[in-house]
Amino acid sequence: MARMARRTLTGVAWVLIAGAAHAAAIVQLHVAGGSAQLIVRGRPFLIRGGELGNSSAGTARAAATVLPALARRDFNTVLMPVAWDQIEPRPGRFQFATLDHWIALARIWHLHLVLLWFGSWKNAFSSYAPRWVLHDPRRYPRAVSAAGTRLPILSVFGRATRDADAAAFAALMRHLRRIDSVRGTVLMVQVESEVGYLGVGGRDRSARANRLFDQPVPPRLLRALAAPGRRLPWRLAAHFAPAGRSWSSAFGPRADEMFMAWYYARYIESVAQAGKRQYPLPMYMNAQLPAAHERAGHYPSGGSYPLCQPIYRVAAPAIDFYAPDLYWPDFERWVTRYRRAGNPVFVPESRLELAPYDALYVFGEARGFGFSAFGVDRPLAAPDRAGRALAAVYGALAHLGERFIAAQRSGLTRALILHRHSPRPEQTVALGGYLFRATLARNWRTGVPLARTGAMLVLERRPNVFDLLGSGLAVTVLRNPDTDDRIAGIAGIEALHWRARHWTVAGRLNGDQSNQGRQVLLAAHHVRLYRVRLYSIARLSPPSGRAGPRAAQPARHEAALTAP
Repeated sequence: MARMARRTLTGVAWVLIAGAAHAAAIVQLHVAGGSAQLIVRGRPFLIRGGELGNSSAGTARAAATVLPALARRDFNTVLMPVAWDQIEPRPGRFQFATLDHWIALARIWHLHLVLLWFGSWKNAFSSYAPRWVLHDPRRYPRAVSAAGTRLPILSVFGRATRDADAAAFAALMRHLRRIDSVRGTVLMVQVESEVGYLGVGGRDRSARANRLFDQPVPPRLLRALAAPGRRLPWRLAAHFAPAGRSWSSAFGPRADEMFMAWYYARYIESVAQAGKRQYPLPMYMNAQLPAAHERAGHYPSGGSYPLCQPIYRVAAPAIDFYAPDLYWPDFERWVTRYRRAGNPVFVPESRLELAPYDALYVFGEARGFGFSAFGVDRPLAAPDRAGRALAAVYGALAHLGERFIAAQRSGLTRALILHRHSPRPEQTVALGGYLFRATLARNWRTGVPLARTGAMLVLERRPNVFDLLGSGLAVTVLRNPDTDDRIAGIAGIEALHWRARHWTVAGRLNGDQSNQGRQVLLAAHHVRLYRVRLYSIARLSPPSGRAGPRAAQPARHEAALTAP
């Protein structure tokens, strides 16, 4: 009997090892040279994603409407919730029929999935926990407010809650390994959703939380934050005292939030590790970002923001990276903050109205491997302007294919966004020896902008030939003075259209359509791809006291890019 048990355990261990090997072979995350790439079956994969509404994946029937519509609009990945109460309606009794149906239909439509685990928390609250958890506050305790009342938030200090969440997540990942480790339909998993404590003071005041807050800060956390070469966000560094023993003395006015970050991170590490032991797909965390001047507790205190990520990296090494849910107007600033914190760029949620422009920035400027707009299932019946524009962006990127991915990897892409009320009326990006200076396109009679927002992505195909993807901008091209002293000009502009598996010329733009050859005018409200051919000529006489034109750079582009 003992020998049979040993054989059975050995078989289970072999299955786990085989599942891990499959996951590692199918999906990998490579970060190098300021660019991150998701490698799926050995090839770079760009997530052209859309996230479903919070309750949209709760039934199998919805899949038949949502997935085909997104596939037809050149989405290649759908971010879909998997709720704890859906898969474990009774303790230890799991059901995956709805999820299995979504996975099967995604395969038919050649879509990938990213699963969003709505376990103990979603938007800081606990509305997706099972009823048997919510009905038992003694075993599964709630967070307590500064006024001493229970909140509708599961306490991060509930050990039984953590263990039950981890067991459910492990069951989910074990099921995925069994049904998907060969096909690889599911690419990644988000662990929980926008965690953090909501309430005055920014900290749980339950009895156990108060006892732990009065204890010394874990020494390994202090050592890690004080390690030589460790760069902390200035808002954390300004108050951090490595010699402090208590949370208050070590972190000053940030003590409550750092305390919560440590315990949220430890809790999520337990959940993520339980899942990765079953099936080690890439795992990430998202965050509800604070608005300007918000205090911890008004936004979810202790979430995985750049401010708290140094603590998460110590306490939760099973999390592979952190991603922002971006709904605020300062989109570029938050993307930059996440990059500087060492994260590959992936935006799992954004405003659908601004998604076409934000996607161009993520892929072209931030060199991200994925982007997703929230609530993409809402306008499927009657697509609005933003939905059509996002589909146009995704379609162009899909048809540019590996050429775009190679250009992104080689640093041959740039992008920018302009808003009507932006304090910067123009922006400039430099690429391939030229400056592309953009302003919002305006009515030539009234001077009123034709669109509230404009954006463009610039891709260098080869010397002097560029693709511009975008809308709503007037773009002036200048020679980059850091390259030479020549003068730039536009030799030709072609509007391209994808037809019969090729890019064809839909129109050659000149005269009024190019401001008499002086600008590239990107149509307002319609995302289009333009091929722009440039030239440069020498000045009549070089400015005195300056060296002549610099030697031309080697044509590295043809080696770096291979047309599909």
